[in-house]
Amino acid sequence: MTPFSQNMVSVSLWITVVMLFGSLCDGGKILVVPVEGSHWVNMDILIKALHGQGHSIDVIRTFNSWFVKENSTYYNSITILNTSGMDEEFVEDMLFKMIDYERGKGQMNAIQLYLHVFKAIHKTHEMICQLITNIFESEDILKTLKEKQYDLMLTDPAWGAGILLAHELKLPMVYNVRWTTTGEGHFDIAPSPMSYIPVTGSGNTDKMNFFQRVKNAFSYLLMDIQNSRFNLPLYQSFCDKYFHPRVHYYELLQGADIWLMRVDFVFEFPRPTMPNIIYIGGFQCKPAKALPQDLEDFMQSSGEHGVIIMSLGTFISDLPDDFTAEIAAAFAQLPQKVIWRYTGKRPSTLGNNTLLVDWMPQNDLLGHPKTKAFIAHGGTNGVQEALYHGIPVVGIPFFFDQYDNLLRLQERGGAKILSIATLNKNTLHAAIQEVINEPSYRLSMQRLSHLHRDKPIKPLDSALFWIEFVMRHKGAAHLRTESYKLPWYSYYSVDVAVTLFAVILIFILSIFLAVRYLCVKCCSRKRKTE
Repeated sequence: MTPFSQNMVSVSLWITVVMLFGSLCDGGKILVVPVEGSHWVNMDILIKALHGQGHSIDVIRTFNSWFVKENSTYYNSITILNTSGMDEEFVEDMLFKMIDYERGKGQMNAIQLYLHVFKAIHKTHEMICQLITNIFESEDILKTLKEKQYDLMLTDPAWGAGILLAHELKLPMVYNVRWTTTGEGHFDIAPSPMSYIPVTGSGNTDKMNFFQRVKNAFSYLLMDIQNSRFNLPLYQSFCDKYFHPRVHYYELLQGADIWLMRVDFVFEFPRPTMPNIIYIGGFQCKPAKALPQDLEDFMQSSGEHGVIIMSLGTFISDLPDDFTAEIAAAFAQLPQKVIWRYTGKRPSTLGNNTLLVDWMPQNDLLGHPKTKAFIAHGGTNGVQEALYHGIPVVGIPFFFDQYDNLLRLQERGGAKILSIATLNKNTLHAAIQEVINEPSYRLSMQRLSHLHRDKPIKPLDSALFWIEFVMRHKGAAHLRTESYKLPWYSYYSVDVAVTLFAVILIFILSIFLAVRYLCVKCCSRKRKTE
């Protein structure tokens, strides 16, 4: 038996033992501080799996939480009164302004739009700081949390409340992460050369020419200014008020024991990483289950042409009427049938081949043999489900990381991106036809699907193992780098470079002065001799 075969047998035996005897960790107490929207969708999957392993989970939520329900069969909620978070109105305002700008119908220019989005993000962080302040100012809540004696903090670091609370409760911390308070998670702890690591929002891939590298560096600088001057100071002010001795929020953010990163390198561009980053991309994906009978009948009625699935994610529930009219008109021209998840006003141009639904089992539809293409906004969950099932994508990105996610699929031949500015019934119809009729799109996505699935351990099983690993060992300090404790000039060895430069300069100057002194002495003796 080859070493590879022996390793595979060992892994298989380990998985079998876990499945037969359950968790390798006694049921523990886990405190969860999540993020709303699609972030909650995948956190919810982790929570369910942990509950199935015998762990007790408490989830902190705002009183008007958009997605985190107060009552659940697999977690206990802790509702913080007098706090508010993101809601549909908050997101819809930003979405409509973005669409109007892209289509040239708004009153905003690019700078005004950027400032509007920046203010919206800043406002979100202000709400999170108010949430954690209300917890710290309530003796009853804080006392109850301390008395619970949790074993672990599981949080999404896109918002900082969980990080601050973990420090106060002295809990080991695991991240369910793609984004942090400052941006894409890798940039906080892993080396990230600007020459081939694209910054989110730059629109670059890992192959950049000179001008793209300039744009990449400028994007990073803009992101750094936004965070270091505006967002991080909100959390640092909280630290200065409540933590003694003084701590730096950014060091708390960097100090998590394990980073469960919601991508893998079938999807993400290759880059440097760290030992405490565990890649669980696609952990929410699973084989398709049978559809409800009405949906199955609709799928089968499509005949040889098949079905197109369209969903714009959890955040986007409504769109401008003229925008949806163009989309519906494009669908009406197709020989395929369409299932469109949309809760807004019914478009006037909707064809008989299109089924509007408030909700749909997206994973199961993507795994159905009749599905030909997926029209998506580019959220991480959706594109990874398409990748898992090998379904080509027509992407319509709106904001945040959506364009970057779709760009990764497009670079690998599995997607075609349409901008909001150019989208109409003709461009959308042409893009759908291209993706369906050009075999390379489906072949590329099927190849990516095979690569993604070819793993010794399922991503969700890996996530559960590492969460329980941290619980068993009270942390994972041996995997954490100490680099985040270094000042920037030490991290980049600027102090070493300056010292070496100074030594070399002194050495050269000493030689120059010595030679000059000898020359002067020689000339002086020569004049005396003459």
